[in-house]
Amino acid sequence: MPRDFLQNARDRYDVIVVGAGLAGLTAANILGRAGRSVLLLEQHYKLGGMATWFKRPGGHIFDISLHGFPYGMVKSCRRYWTAEIADSIVQLKNIRFDNPMFSITTTFNREDFTKLLIDDFRVDAQAVNDFFDTARGMNFYDDQGTTTRELFDRFFPGREDVIRLLMEPITYANGSTLEDPAISYGIVFSNFMSKGVFTFQGGTDRLIHLMEEELKRNGVDIRINANVEHIDCRGGRVHSVTVNGRTIAAGAVLSNSNLKQTIFNLAGEEYFDKKFIDEARAVRLNNSSTQVYMALKPDEQIDESTGDLLFSSTAPLFRTELLLSRDITSRTYSFYYPRTRPQGRPRCLIVSSTNARYEDWADLPEDQYEASKRDLCETTLDALDKYVPNIRQRVDHVEASTPRTFQHYTQHLAGASFGTKFEGLAVSRAIPQQVKGLYHAGSVGIIMSGWLGAMNYGVIVANEVDNALMATARS
Repeated sequence: MPRDFLQNARDRYDVIVVGAGLAGLTAANILGRAGRSVLLLEQHYKLGGMATWFKRPGGHIFDISLHGFPYGMVKSCRRYWTAEIADSIVQLKNIRFDNPMFSITTTFNREDFTKLLIDDFRVDAQAVNDFFDTARGMNFYDDQGTTTRELFDRFFPGREDVIRLLMEPITYANGSTLEDPAISYGIVFSNFMSKGVFTFQGGTDRLIHLMEEELKRNGVDIRINANVEHIDCRGGRVHSVTVNGRTIAAGAVLSNSNLKQTIFNLAGEEYFDKKFIDEARAVRLNNSSTQVYMALKPDEQIDESTGDLLFSSTAPLFRTELLLSRDITSRTYSFYYPRTRPQGRPRCLIVSSTNARYEDWADLPEDQYEASKRDLCETTLDALDKYVPNIRQRVDHVEASTPRTFQHYTQHLAGASFGTKFEGLAVSRAIPQQVKGLYHAGSVGIIMSGWLGAMNYGVIVANEVDNALMATARS
């Protein structure tokens, strides 16, 4: 008989969390710590969502998205997880840019960027400081009419080189474009600019292992291979979820699934009013990405002067359409040295990431799809040879992922790497007013970026769920 992944699960919980990305994990941990009975359901066989990893023969462990996050992760992990997790976050001090306009290395914090802009780019000091102060002062409730392009034109008119320096890493971090609202850029940028770029020492596998241990200490019932098929929202409130064919009741359901999938697939548009559904349909998905994973042979090392993160491009100017094109001109390389996983075998790995459109990959016939993946690997090796000479002779393993890969493993609509664009926040926040007891937390563009944004949004929503359950108990 097939294994029952819900064996001994209760018939009812205070809260059911659908999806174990960082928002779902963090929300479940906070609610469990508060004494709530929590069932955490994850359709994959691993926790973490996009914060995950995979292994290959030879002692190679590839991280999917452990490429850098703001210092705020230290505070959030210490407060909402454990001191051990927070103490394992370390700074990446060697961030490189190489493109036709400039080639520089930076520690990627405000002090160093200020010096670079004034001394190397010859920008007026007052304009630089005013720009940083403006970005730091942005918040979620500011005007959404000003675009990022307009923000740059205000402080650095005609300076395409400055725009490239300031924009390229943030596009990589959360998918922002020059056409998006300035606040979706400014909030992310100022978070990174506080103290630089950080990563988790020990890799994603160690991080998720530590998180799983903490969840269990707080009494969270964790179930993998548990595919939620439906959230019952009859009568304007949540009743239960159907998972692996079984119905389990809950006082509240928090979905860490994609926003649009939560509304249209898991719940069903019939449970929401027409105006809300129109707004939900208008929410844009963020872009996806392709990645090439390269492992060096056990006896091969990379000089650490190569960098921790390298933003490379052959395009003459920074343009969103170029970043998304199948004709790749911009690649971000993440270099993993033995210090990344000091507990493991001493291995050097490189992950090349590029933004991508799902539609460029979605409908390719299987033979063309596999050929395109091979071409992606080959062209990436060609481009990388500039920075890691003779890379073809030094690699032990090479493989690629595409938007189809991300969709397959995470069930993200269109393989979206960062959920939805900025307008998804208002829709996500309004769900409990439409269906009592139904909540959403995840990547919705404007909430900072990546790991930190997802985690902090999980915190916000978990507290709302807890308050609502307390109010229900008093009534």
